[in-house]
Amino acid sequence: MREWNHTAVMEFILLGFGNGPGCQMIPSVLFLVIYTVTVLGNTTLVLIIRVNSCLHTPMYFFLMNLSLLDLCFTSTITPKAMASFLSGSKAISYNECDTQFFLFCLFLATEGFLLAGMAFNRYTAICNPLLYPVTMSKWVCIQMVVGSYICGCVNAMVQTGFTFKLQYCGRNEIDHFFCDGPPLMSLSCSDTYVNNLVMFTLCGLIIASTALIVLISYIYIISIVLRITSAEGRHRAFSTCTSHMLVVTLFYGTTAFMYAQPTWLSSLYPRKAVSVFYTFVIPMLNPFIYSLRNKDVKEALGSMMRKKKVFFFFQLTE
Repeated sequence: MREWNHTAVMEFILLGFGNGPGCQMIPSVLFLVIYTVTVLGNTTLVLIIRVNSCLHTPMYFFLMNLSLLDLCFTSTITPKAMASFLSGSKAISYNECDTQFFLFCLFLATEGFLLAGMAFNRYTAICNPLLYPVTMSKWVCIQMVVGSYICGCVNAMVQTGFTFKLQYCGRNEIDHFFCDGPPLMSLSCSDTYVNNLVMFTLCGLIIASTALIVLISYIYIISIVLRITSAEGRHRAFSTCTSHMLVVTLFYGTTAFMYAQPTWLSSLYPRKAVSVFYTFVIPMLNPFIYSLRNKDVKEALGSMMRKKKVFFFFQLTE
Protein backbone atom coordinates (compact mmCIF):
# COMPACT_ATOMS: atom_id res chain seq x y z
CA MET A 1 0.00 0.00 0.00
CA ARG A 2 2.88 2.34 0.77
CA GLU A 3 4.25 2.16 -2.75
CA TRP A 4 0.85 2.82 -4.34
CA ASN A 5 0.05 5.65 -1.93
CA HIS A 6 3.32 7.54 -2.30
CA THR A 7 4.66 6.70 -5.75
CA ALA A 8 3.73 5.24 -9.10
CA VAL A 9 7.33 4.05 -9.52
CA MET A 10 7.84 0.42 -8.47
CA GLU A 11 11.57 0.31 -9.23
CA PHE A 12 14.50 2.58 -10.08
CA ILE A 13 17.24 2.25 -12.69
CA LEU A 14 20.83 2.83 -11.56
CA LEU A 15 22.60 4.32 -14.56
CA GLY A 16 26.03 3.98 -12.95
CA PHE A 17 28.70 5.61 -15.09
CA GLY A 18 26.72 5.29 -18.32
CA ASN A 19 23.56 6.75 -19.75
CA GLY A 20 21.75 3.63 -20.81
CA PRO A 21 21.60 -0.17 -20.69
CA GLY A 22 24.67 -2.27 -21.25
CA CYS A 23 27.64 -3.70 -19.42
CA GLN A 24 30.13 -1.35 -17.74
CA MET A 25 33.13 -3.65 -17.36
CA ILE A 26 35.82 -1.12 -16.40
CA PRO A 27 34.05 0.35 -13.33
CA SER A 28 32.95 -3.15 -12.34
CA VAL A 29 36.52 -4.47 -12.32
CA LEU A 30 37.79 -1.35 -10.56
CA PHE A 31 35.13 -1.60 -7.85
CA LEU A 32 35.83 -5.32 -7.43
CA VAL A 33 39.55 -4.68 -6.84
CA ILE A 34 38.85 -1.85 -4.38
CA TYR A 35 36.19 -3.90 -2.57
CA THR A 36 38.49 -6.93 -2.27
CA VAL A 37 41.32 -4.82 -0.81
CA THR A 38 38.85 -3.12 1.56
CA VAL A 39 37.44 -6.41 2.85
CA LEU A 40 40.87 -8.02 3.27
CA GLY A 41 42.41 -4.98 4.96
CA ASN A 42 39.58 -4.31 7.38
CA THR A 43 38.94 -7.97 8.17
CA THR A 44 42.63 -8.54 8.88
CA LEU A 45 42.70 -5.54 11.20
CA VAL A 46 39.62 -6.72 13.12
CA LEU A 47 41.10 -10.20 13.58
CA ILE A 48 44.49 -8.86 14.69
CA ILE A 49 42.91 -6.61 17.32
CA ARG A 50 40.51 -9.31 18.57
CA VAL A 51 43.11 -12.05 19.07
CA ASN A 52 45.91 -9.92 20.57
CA SER A 53 45.29 -8.86 24.15
CA CYS A 54 48.06 -6.25 23.95
CA LEU A 55 45.89 -4.35 21.46
CA HIS A 56 42.85 -4.24 23.75
CA THR A 57 43.20 -0.50 24.34
CA PRO A 58 40.80 2.39 23.63
CA MET A 59 42.67 3.40 20.46
CA TYR A 60 42.46 -0.06 18.92
CA PHE A 61 38.90 -0.49 20.16
CA PHE A 62 37.91 2.54 18.07
CA LEU A 63 39.99 1.30 15.11
CA MET A 64 38.32 -2.11 15.23
CA ASN A 65 34.89 -0.47 15.22
CA LEU A 66 35.95 1.80 12.35
CA SER A 67 36.96 -1.27 10.33
CA LEU A 68 33.66 -3.03 11.08
CA LEU A 69 31.80 0.13 10.09
CA ASP A 70 33.76 0.44 6.84
CA LEU A 71 32.99 -3.19 5.99
CA CYS A 72 29.27 -2.57 6.46
CA PHE A 73 29.40 0.80 4.69
CA THR A 74 31.10 -0.39 1.51
CA SER A 75 29.10 -3.65 1.46
CA THR A 76 25.87 -1.62 1.42
CA ILE A 77 26.81 -0.15 -1.97
CA THR A 78 29.47 -2.19 -3.77
CA PRO A 79 27.76 -5.55 -4.49
CA LYS A 80 24.63 -3.88 -5.91
CA ALA A 81 26.73 -1.36 -7.86
CA MET A 82 28.81 -4.13 -9.47
CA ALA A 83 25.64 -6.09 -10.27
CA SER A 84 24.14 -3.03 -11.96
CA PHE A 85 27.35 -2.47 -13.94
CA LEU A 86 27.21 -6.02 -15.30
CA SER A 87 23.43 -6.22 -15.72
CA GLY A 88 21.51 -5.00 -18.72
CA SER A 89 18.52 -3.85 -16.67
CA LYS A 90 20.31 -2.08 -13.78
CA ALA A 91 17.04 -2.17 -11.85
CA ILE A 92 16.69 -1.79 -8.10
CA SER A 93 13.29 -2.17 -6.45
CA TYR A 94 11.66 0.65 -4.51
CA ASN A 95 12.09 -1.18 -1.19
CA GLU A 96 15.71 -2.12 -1.95
CA CYS A 97 16.45 1.51 -2.76
CA ASP A 98 14.76 2.61 0.46
CA THR A 99 16.83 0.14 2.51
CA GLN A 100 20.09 0.99 0.77
CA PHE A 101 19.55 4.71 1.31
CA PHE A 102 18.76 4.19 5.01
CA LEU A 103 21.90 2.08 5.60
CA PHE A 104 24.02 4.51 3.59
CA CYS A 105 22.85 7.47 5.72
CA LEU A 106 23.32 5.43 8.91
CA PHE A 107 26.91 4.33 8.20
CA LEU A 108 28.04 7.62 6.66
CA ALA A 109 26.89 9.73 9.63
CA THR A 110 28.15 7.15 12.13
CA GLU A 111 31.61 7.27 10.57
CA GLY A 112 31.70 11.04 10.99
CA PHE A 113 30.87 10.77 14.71
CA LEU A 114 33.30 7.87 15.17
CA LEU A 115 36.16 9.83 13.55
CA ALA A 116 35.43 12.68 15.96
CA GLY A 117 35.55 10.24 18.89
CA MET A 118 38.86 8.83 17.67
CA ALA A 119 40.33 12.32 17.38
CA PHE A 120 39.22 13.13 20.93
CA ASN A 121 40.73 9.86 22.15
CA ARG A 122 44.07 10.71 20.50
CA TYR A 123 43.95 14.22 21.97
CA THR A 124 43.32 12.85 25.47
CA ALA A 125 46.13 10.30 25.18
CA ILE A 126 48.70 12.89 24.07
CA CYS A 127 47.61 16.06 25.86
CA ASN A 128 46.22 14.60 29.12
CA PRO A 129 48.03 11.27 29.61
CA LEU A 130 47.57 11.23 33.40
CA LEU A 131 43.78 11.49 33.10
CA TYR A 132 43.59 9.17 30.09
CA PRO A 133 42.73 5.92 31.94
CA VAL A 134 39.79 7.62 33.65
CA THR A 135 38.62 9.83 30.77
CA MET A 136 38.72 7.01 28.22
CA SER A 137 37.62 4.04 30.32
CA LYS A 138 36.13 0.98 28.66
CA TRP A 139 32.59 2.06 29.52
CA VAL A 140 33.15 5.56 28.12
CA CYS A 141 34.52 4.09 24.85
CA ILE A 142 31.49 1.81 24.50
CA GLN A 143 29.16 4.74 25.13
CA MET A 144 30.94 6.81 22.46
CA VAL A 145 30.63 4.05 19.85
CA VAL A 146 26.99 3.31 20.70
CA GLY A 147 26.25 7.04 20.72
CA SER A 148 27.77 7.35 17.23
CA TYR A 149 25.41 4.66 15.92
CA ILE A 150 22.41 6.22 17.65
CA CYS A 151 23.15 9.62 16.08
CA GLY A 152 23.68 7.93 12.71
CA CYS A 153 20.37 6.08 13.07
CA VAL A 154 18.49 9.29 13.86
CA ASN A 155 20.01 10.92 10.79
CA ALA A 156 19.08 7.91 8.63
CA MET A 157 15.47 7.85 9.84
CA VAL A 158 14.98 11.57 9.20
CA GLN A 159 16.65 11.56 5.78
CA THR A 160 14.91 8.37 4.61
CA GLY A 161 11.54 9.47 5.94
CA PHE A 162 11.64 12.78 4.09
CA THR A 163 13.09 11.34 0.86
CA PHE A 164 10.67 8.44 0.46
CA LYS A 165 7.59 10.47 1.31
CA LEU A 166 8.12 12.27 -1.99
CA GLN A 167 6.02 11.28 -5.00
CA TYR A 168 7.72 9.75 -8.04
CA CYS A 169 5.48 10.04 -11.05
CA GLY A 170 7.23 8.26 -13.90
CA ARG A 171 10.92 9.11 -14.22
CA ASN A 172 12.91 6.40 -12.49
CA GLU A 173 16.48 6.62 -13.86
CA ILE A 174 18.90 7.52 -11.04
CA ASP A 175 22.01 9.15 -12.48
CA HIS A 176 24.22 7.47 -9.89
CA PHE A 177 25.61 4.04 -8.92
CA PHE A 178 23.55 3.84 -5.71
CA CYS A 179 20.43 5.36 -4.16
CA ASP A 180 21.50 8.77 -2.93
CA GLY A 181 19.39 11.67 -1.69
CA PRO A 182 19.98 14.44 -4.26
CA PRO A 183 19.57 12.19 -7.35
CA LEU A 184 16.36 10.76 -5.87
CA MET A 185 14.99 14.23 -5.13
CA SER A 186 15.73 15.31 -8.70
CA LEU A 187 13.37 12.57 -9.94
CA SER A 188 10.46 13.58 -7.72
CA CYS A 189 7.42 15.40 -9.04
CA SER A 190 6.81 16.83 -5.53
CA ASP A 191 8.09 20.09 -4.08
CA THR A 192 11.54 19.25 -2.65
CA TYR A 193 12.25 22.57 -0.92
CA VAL A 194 11.72 21.13 2.58
CA ASN A 195 13.78 18.04 1.72
CA ASN A 196 16.68 20.16 0.49
CA LEU A 197 16.47 22.32 3.60
CA VAL A 198 16.43 19.30 5.93
CA MET A 199 19.35 17.64 4.14
CA PHE A 200 21.40 20.85 4.07
CA THR A 201 20.71 21.65 7.73
CA LEU A 202 21.13 18.16 9.17
CA CYS A 203 24.21 17.23 7.14
CA GLY A 204 25.73 20.64 7.73
CA LEU A 205 25.32 20.31 11.49
CA ILE A 206 26.77 16.78 11.56
CA ILE A 207 29.74 17.61 9.35
CA ALA A 208 30.50 20.97 11.00
CA SER A 209 30.27 19.68 14.60
CA THR A 210 32.31 16.50 14.10
CA ALA A 211 34.88 18.19 11.84
CA LEU A 212 35.32 20.94 14.44
CA ILE A 213 36.06 18.34 17.14
CA VAL A 214 38.63 16.71 14.86
CA LEU A 215 40.22 20.06 13.97
CA ILE A 216 40.50 21.30 17.55
CA SER A 217 41.87 17.93 18.71
CA TYR A 218 44.61 17.93 16.08
CA ILE A 219 45.51 21.58 16.75
CA TYR A 220 46.23 20.66 20.36
CA ILE A 221 48.04 17.49 19.28
CA ILE A 222 50.27 19.39 16.84
CA SER A 223 51.06 22.00 19.50
CA ILE A 224 52.32 19.19 21.74
CA VAL A 225 54.27 17.58 18.90
CA LEU A 226 56.07 20.86 18.20
CA ARG A 227 57.48 20.72 21.73
CA ILE A 228 59.22 17.40 21.08
CA THR A 229 62.96 18.05 21.24
CA SER A 230 63.98 15.08 19.11
CA ALA A 231 63.90 15.82 15.37
CA GLU A 232 63.25 12.14 14.61
CA GLY A 233 60.37 12.04 17.09
CA ARG A 234 58.82 15.18 15.59
CA HIS A 235 59.15 13.78 12.08
CA ARG A 236 57.53 10.46 13.05
CA ALA A 237 54.67 12.21 14.87
CA PHE A 238 54.06 14.64 12.01
CA SER A 239 54.12 11.78 9.50
CA THR A 240 51.38 9.99 11.44
CA CYS A 241 49.29 13.14 11.96
CA THR A 242 49.62 14.13 8.29
CA SER A 243 48.37 10.77 7.01
CA HIS A 244 45.45 10.81 9.48
CA MET A 245 44.50 14.38 8.58
CA LEU A 246 44.66 13.53 4.87
CA VAL A 247 42.03 10.78 5.27
CA VAL A 248 39.86 12.93 7.56
CA THR A 249 40.07 15.89 5.15
CA LEU A 250 39.07 13.66 2.23
CA PHE A 251 36.11 12.31 4.16
CA TYR A 252 34.75 15.60 5.47
CA GLY A 253 35.67 17.53 2.32
CA THR A 254 33.87 15.21 -0.08
CA THR A 255 30.80 14.77 2.12
CA ALA A 256 30.56 18.55 2.63
CA PHE A 257 30.73 19.08 -1.14
CA MET A 258 27.90 16.61 -1.62
CA TYR A 259 25.51 17.31 1.24
CA ALA A 260 26.39 20.46 3.21
CA GLN A 261 25.46 22.88 0.44
CA PRO A 262 22.42 23.60 -1.73
CA THR A 263 21.56 20.84 -4.19
CA TRP A 264 21.83 23.11 -7.22
CA LEU A 265 25.41 24.04 -6.23
CA SER A 266 26.54 20.46 -5.57
CA SER A 267 25.19 19.49 -8.99
CA LEU A 268 27.96 21.57 -10.56
CA TYR A 269 30.55 19.04 -9.35
CA PRO A 270 31.16 15.55 -10.78
CA ARG A 271 28.89 13.91 -8.18
CA LYS A 272 29.66 10.30 -8.99
CA ALA A 273 33.43 10.83 -9.02
CA VAL A 274 33.33 12.62 -5.64
CA SER A 275 31.12 9.88 -4.18
CA VAL A 276 33.73 7.24 -5.00
CA PHE A 277 36.09 8.78 -2.44
CA TYR A 278 33.93 8.39 0.67
CA THR A 279 32.14 5.20 -0.42
CA PHE A 280 35.15 3.20 -1.68
CA VAL A 281 38.56 4.88 -1.42
CA ILE A 282 38.45 6.00 2.23
CA PRO A 283 37.19 2.63 3.61
CA MET A 284 40.03 1.00 1.65
CA LEU A 285 42.68 3.41 2.98
CA ASN A 286 41.59 3.52 6.63
CA PRO A 287 43.18 0.22 7.82
CA PHE A 288 46.48 1.05 6.08
CA ILE A 289 46.63 4.66 7.27
CA TYR A 290 45.50 4.12 10.85
CA SER A 291 46.84 0.71 11.79
CA LEU A 292 48.72 -1.49 9.35
CA ARG A 293 51.59 1.02 9.37
CA ASN A 294 51.59 0.94 13.17
CA LYS A 295 54.48 -0.84 14.89
CA ASP A 296 52.25 -2.65 17.42
CA VAL A 297 49.94 -3.93 14.68
CA LYS A 298 52.89 -5.08 12.56
CA GLU A 299 54.34 -6.98 15.50
CA ALA A 300 50.95 -8.56 16.26
CA LEU A 301 50.53 -9.55 12.61
CA GLY A 302 54.03 -11.04 12.55
CA SER A 303 53.30 -12.99 15.72
CA MET A 304 50.10 -14.38 14.20
CA MET A 305 51.93 -15.43 11.05
CA ARG A 306 54.70 -17.15 13.03
CA LYS A 307 52.13 -19.06 15.12
CA LYS A 308 50.38 -20.22 11.95
CA LYS A 309 53.66 -21.42 10.46
CA VAL A 310 54.48 -23.39 13.62
CA PHE A 311 50.96 -24.85 13.67
CA PHE A 312 51.14 -25.98 10.04
CA PHE A 313 54.64 -27.40 10.62
CA PHE A 314 53.39 -29.60 13.47
CA GLN A 315 50.37 -30.63 11.43
CA LEU A 316 52.63 -31.75 8.58
CA THR A 317 55.00 -33.66 10.87
CA GLU A 318 52.24 -35.63 12.60
